[in-house]
Amino acid sequence: MAESEALKISFMFANGDRYDGECVKSSDGTVIRCGHGTHTSYNGVIYTGQWEDDKMNGTGRLTHPSGASYEGEFKDNTFHGRGIYMFQDGSKYIGDFHTNKLQGEGLYVDTKGLEWTGKFYNKAAPGLKLKLEM
Repeated sequence: MAESEALKISFMFANGDRYDGECVKSSDGTVIRCGHGTHTSYNGVIYTGQWEDDKMNGTGRLTHPSGASYEGEFKDNTFHGRGIYMFQDGSKYIGDFHTNKLQGEGLYVDTKGLEWTGKFYNKAAPGLKLKLEM
């Protein structure tokens, strides 16, 4: 797809979402998000980061009104690659993601600050080990 040079826009979607950032016009004249920008949904979810092909692709930060957040790599609007997910309760996971699921080696820090390491598979983490500082 032949693309023109990046434009900076502010756009309000019909559902109340807003996008502020870079975009390009495709060969058919459609404007698509590409480059760096911020998308704020009508319900308060905010993504700031890289866009490609009108999707979250690259690195960025997504925050929820609940206080939960994700910072890291995105692919086709999903958490994909390395990242940090902060849960609403203050605990966090640092590691690998695959299409929005915890996947692979990672570190979980619980609400008391204890660090747990191991392999994660979606919501399961058999064999987690407590990281001790001696």
